[in-house]
Amino acid sequence: MNYRRLGHSGIKVSEIGFGAWGIGGATAGLTSYGATDDSVSLSALQRARDIGINFFDTSNVYGDGRSEQLIGEAFARDRDTVVIATKAGFSRWDREPDFDPSAITRSCEQSLIRLRTDYVDLLQLHNASPEVLARGDVVNALDSLVREGKARAWGLSMRSPADAKAVLATVRPTVLQVNFNMLDIRALECGLFDAAQAQDVSIIARTPLCFGFLSGAIRPDTAFPPGDHRLGWKPTQIAVWCEGADRVLDAVPRPLGSSKTQAALRFCLSFPAVASVIPGMLRPDEADENAGASPLGPLPPEAVDAVISINRSQSFFVR
Repeated sequence: MNYRRLGHSGIKVSEIGFGAWGIGGATAGLTSYGATDDSVSLSALQRARDIGINFFDTSNVYGDGRSEQLIGEAFARDRDTVVIATKAGFSRWDREPDFDPSAITRSCEQSLIRLRTDYVDLLQLHNASPEVLARGDVVNALDSLVREGKARAWGLSMRSPADAKAVLATVRPTVLQVNFNMLDIRALECGLFDAAQAQDVSIIARTPLCFGFLSGAIRPDTAFPPGDHRLGWKPTQIAVWCEGADRVLDAVPRPLGSSKTQAALRFCLSFPAVASVIPGMLRPDEADENAGASPLGPLPPEAVDAVISINRSQSFFVR
């Protein structure tokens, strides 16, 4: 496993992180990846750590706190071997977010209880708008949590790359977490990567497998489990992503024995602005496959250019 620096914090994180939304299990409505088995989730967490993944990204709202509880259970006895990032802002998916300073502090403190720790390495605001972040009291609350030792650093998980770039005019987080993958290069095209690097702010690339489509395992007739948020998507969007995944993956040569998943992760890691990619993991074998992308290194420049060229010739979003 290779490691990269997390912005201006100096914290070292594995290039492949563990996206922990899925292990939270089913939540009300189409707001999860469906039901999970906690014993399998714990095995996945422990396997990931054992093979060099040290960065675990969760949120208080994933599984209504269950994701945090599992991470706390998995690493309570060796907390110092992992870097834990969580989020504040939402209490439930079906409620409006609350970015009042007191709510941010309360959310962090409740997360610490579920995580069985007295600090998080990274606290991120969850989908706060640039207007919210322009308020000095919000940033002051985050800075206070760092001064009090409840968080080592703070960052922002943004709704869109454009919003992420906009906030850099007023604040300097340690990280900006945004969607980025072979079918979604908005973060690159809007200039976010260059702007972030200029301020020594790292990018955390979420959805690096485009919700599983870049694994090659999803087809237009795939049956998603009850509660899976992908059940709410238009069939036309699913078809476009299936076809698009075939196209971009066919443009990338893969070493013998490597997988489509690894090619997709290597694409994200081809950009120095990206500190870590956080594919969702549910099982130990997924941890093994994802971690295997790191020693393969970035994609060849010509392969990266081919994927970018395809994106510029075709939109993969159905409006």
